[in-house]
Amino acid sequence: MKSNKKKLLIPARLKPGDKIGVVAPASPFDRKAFHQGLKVLEKMGFVPHVPEGVFKKKRYLAGTDAERAEQINSLFRDKAVRGIICARGGYGSLRLLTLLDYKTIRKNPKVFVGFSDATALLTVFYNRCGLVGFHGPMVTTLATATQKARNALYGVVASAEKIRLTSQHAVVIQAGRASGPVLGGNLTTLSHLLGTPFAPVLKGHILILEEINEAPYRLDRMLMQMKLAGCFNGIAGLVMGSFKNCGKKKDVYEIVAEIFRDAKFPILAGFSFGHVRENPTIPVGLKATLDADENLLQFHDASTIAY
Repeated sequence: MKSNKKKLLIPARLKPGDKIGVVAPASPFDRKAFHQGLKVLEKMGFVPHVPEGVFKKKRYLAGTDAERAEQINSLFRDKAVRGIICARGGYGSLRLLTLLDYKTIRKNPKVFVGFSDATALLTVFYNRCGLVGFHGPMVTTLATATQKARNALYGVVASAEKIRLTSQHAVVIQAGRASGPVLGGNLTTLSHLLGTPFAPVLKGHILILEEINEAPYRLDRMLMQMKLAGCFNGIAGLVMGSFKNCGKKKDVYEIVAEIFRDAKFPILAGFSFGHVRENPTIPVGLKATLDADENLLQFHDASTIAY
């Protein structure tokens, strides 16, 4: 798989009063949770901008593919919008990848936040445009996020803080230390990019993975598919986040240990990123060091640039 990745683009740091555009690239969402999430953004000092089309519905999608893609393209074009956050995940981002204006995105790098199904967007924005994105809470999940998670989001997008992640429940699957840009997110979404022009190029990267509501054998199947496809060849390290409702943690970690039994890179499990209230915000595309022995993922630079 050939990478189309361009020069790394680190977005501008957000400030109080900045306008944050909201997109719905995937499934429809709960309106109550959505409005509660908007209030969280307002308390952070931001001004949410909600395009009219965000509330549309088509079957299990938040509007047509063309409508959802145009939401993203127009918000990247809009000079008054300083950052963009997804309303919800679910399913649908994959359908937009051929409809996005990557030239415009490259010319207007902005903070872009999402996770779960938005993994497709974060991955492709990085590979196609070089844009550093943010695997973190969406509008509807901000409604129930812990204060720590909310503070983490603000710290990543609005400060010069160098992100440092640890876990009280860390499990070392493979010891060691390695450095590389961080890439990844939702396992199912990443596996569904295989065989497409948008397949992730993981060589040299620290891979992060999370999942929800998948039986252990399905996790096994997706990881094996990616392994057989050569996706994991040359990766620098692996960090496992939350695998909510995916069976016993012990079984999940055993599957990972078996599939990566010949790995020469560090593998650290037990982090809280993903479909949990504690979900921290992680820069995608930014270089970090994974030290499994010290239970640490340390980013080398700030996630945004002051302008």
